[in-house]
Amino acid sequence: MNNDKADKEPIENTEENVSNEIETAEELSVEAQLQEELAKEKDKFLRLFAEFENFKKRTAKERIDLFKTANQEVLQAMLPVLDDFDRALVQIAKSDDEVMLKGVELIHEKLKNTLVSKGLEMVDVKAGDEFNPDFAEAITQIPAPSDDLKGKVVDVVEKGYKLGDKIIRFPKVVIGQ
Repeated sequence: MNNDKADKEPIENTEENVSNEIETAEELSVEAQLQEELAKEKDKFLRLFAEFENFKKRTAKERIDLFKTANQEVLQAMLPVLDDFDRALVQIAKSDDEVMLKGVELIHEKLKNTLVSKGLEMVDVKAGDEFNPDFAEAITQIPAPSDDLKGKVVDVVEKGYKLGDKIIRFPKVVIGQ
């Protein structure tokens, strides 16, 4: 009978060992599964966080751009008035009325300085400059008065203006062909 008992003990120990190994394997499997889920959730969190940071940056940039160009419509509406002042100054300068010329010049300067303080800048295009369609609008072409004016600005019909880096009215020019 001793032999029977001795024969049964290793089998029981083996069964215990196998069940312990199965439990350990199951625990490792569950732990690996939990680690995988944790990694997925961590990745999801990092992506969501990065997306939120991008959203914050984008909305901050949009807000800054909005403040920069908030006056655009008002400034665009004022540009014809500024043009009229320029034409009036040319005509009044032809007359002999110095007092009226001085008064109109003062009002013109005040209006111009106010618009400049709000961010308005003149687009610098003058006769003789190389024509660049990114910064000027060609309204017509005329035969060039001289060979050196071919493909260049011959006359500026209407001044152009920009607000910050954005051109709100392109200068209208005549180019030589």
